[in-house]
Amino acid sequence: MPLTIGIPTEVVVGERRLCVVPDVVRKYRELGAQLLMQSGAGVSAHLGDDMFADVRFAASAGEVFAAADVVLCVQPPRTESIAAMKPGSVLLGLLQPWSSEERVRLFMERGITAFAMELLPRISRAQSMDILSSQGAVAGYECALIAADHSPKFFPMLTYAAGTIRPAKVLVIGAGVAGLQAIATARRIGAMVEAYDVRPETREQIESLGAKFIDTGVAAAGAGGYARELTEEEKAQQAERLAKAIAQCDALITTAAIPGRRAPRIVTAAMLARMKPGAVVVDMAAESGGNVEGTVAGEKVWIDDVLVIGPTHIASRMPIHASEMIAKNLFNFIAPFIKDGALALDWGDEVIAGSCLTHNGEVRHAGVRQALGLTPEQEEV
Repeated sequence: MPLTIGIPTEVVVGERRLCVVPDVVRKYRELGAQLLMQSGAGVSAHLGDDMFADVRFAASAGEVFAAADVVLCVQPPRTESIAAMKPGSVLLGLLQPWSSEERVRLFMERGITAFAMELLPRISRAQSMDILSSQGAVAGYECALIAADHSPKFFPMLTYAAGTIRPAKVLVIGAGVAGLQAIATARRIGAMVEAYDVRPETREQIESLGAKFIDTGVAAAGAGGYARELTEEEKAQQAERLAKAIAQCDALITTAAIPGRRAPRIVTAAMLARMKPGAVVVDMAAESGGNVEGTVAGEKVWIDDVLVIGPTHIASRMPIHASEMIAKNLFNFIAPFIKDGALALDWGDEVIAGSCLTHNGEVRHAGVRQALGLTPEQEEV
């Protein structure tokens, strides 16, 4: 029997992305795999069933989970769906590995080999598989547009019959993939852009996009290309320097996040109180607690005369291209291990070993095991 790859409908409210697109389906078929998709799974991404050739369709998610050897997902499946999976099958997607001990235990009980793309090693070879980066680019682009849409000022300089209007000043905090895309997009629209990141090596990247780097004197480069958590003294120094820049901007976009941790609180109520009347704040980290004091996930909140926006499911605002990017990321991860229509995982491969959450009834990722408080004895089921 050829390898069956299952694609269920995403059930999280607000999630519109799909983990395959028609072009990528053809690539799976060329490797000898067959695809089983829940009917209507791509509707929210504007991908109707009739757009997928050589795909079998199932009427329910349960049918997909029960029949698939490999299940692709954007968000973690529900408990009942995991319970329906074949023992020993593979689950691949964004699995939020740090968020649910119950879900991880269920993976172990079912003998599921779960690959969480959040755990992907930060190595050059894995860049084409990196969903966090691809979706971060989408989110950064969208947040710049959200800021421009809600600003009471023009972003670009405007000359009209009575004079000239100066461009808006945008400040971006965080210069990872999302922050850099927000900088680039705000610059394309015509805004003056400043940016800050605790990692000093980002200065060159920020300036290459035409933005001004704000130097607070705090450096916090961490492992794997992420920022480490700041000390209290560093936070105070950072806050003092940032407060002045925040007070001068017309739009603020915050993108700082630490995988598996609550988003760092960077912008305080006192900083918001110093902002210009009508200023806009877009907190990209709203879903993980927010970088801004007063952010409410999924809401727009006026704090005095400053609008604080906490968008959620940001990448789902652009589901066609976001789905295309995810589909290619997942294909690039699993395709090297599909041989003659069968799955042959290489556990000596750094990508496979580093991304594995559970396998053979065990939690394979030490960081997740520690975060969830699971010892080898506690993993026994």
